Amino acid sequence: MKGIIGKKLGMTQIFTEGGKIVPVTVVEAGPCTVTQVKTVEKEGYGAVQLGFGEVRERKASKPQLGHFAGRGLQPLKHLVEIRVDDPEAYQVGQEVTVSVFSQGERVDVIGRSKGKGFAGVIKRHGFGGGPGSHGAHFHRAPGSVGACATPSRVFKGSRMPGRMGGERVTALNLEVVDVKPERNVLLLRGSVPGPNGGLLVIRESVKGRKKRGRKAHVLT
Repeated sequence: MKGIIGKKLGMTQIFTEGGKIVPVTVVEAGPCTVTQVKTVEKEGYGAVQLGFGEVRERKASKPQLGHFAGRGLQPLKHLVEIRVDDPEAYQVGQEVTVSVFSQGERVDVIGRSKGKGFAGVIKRHGFGGGPGSHGAHFHRAPGSVGACATPSRVFKGSRMPGRMGGERVTALNLEVVDVKPERNVLLLRGSVPGPNGGLLVIRESVKGRKKRGRKAHVLT
């Protein structure tokens, strides 16, 4: 498993040699710093902790400052842990760049979806709603939600109005269209979760690993 932390810059389109338009998301990926290496002997599993983005010391908590100072590193804004098969291949302070990926590879992209605030059942769950005219008093309401005397309650998990978006979302098996190491940029085919400027984790595709017969690890 290999991965990197990045930031979504936006979407654009490029043309192939045959003149076909390809929609791509531009991601500023890395450079990231290895801030911690976890081994099976010590922590019980193999993983690396990556740091991304500069942050002023006054904006970091004392535990965070101690975490970086004990390893001789400058404070970083974002920390993400990624499971790896061979943690011995990494060292604290090592730099991970966008060059770990190559054109044509498949990746999974993890981000937080756009927050849409409080939404009703029609927008949130796709309910049909009621008549729009002819004296109807039922338009966009959820309708009946409970049973009668039995069980005399509303079942847990019922689809209701509530906060929409702002959830962890993974876009699977996206194609790496191009890699620009000199600018720390990845071009990924299609859309990825979150707004422009949102934090992303790009990792090796789980589906691709399963096809090769290797065990797929998940991001923790």
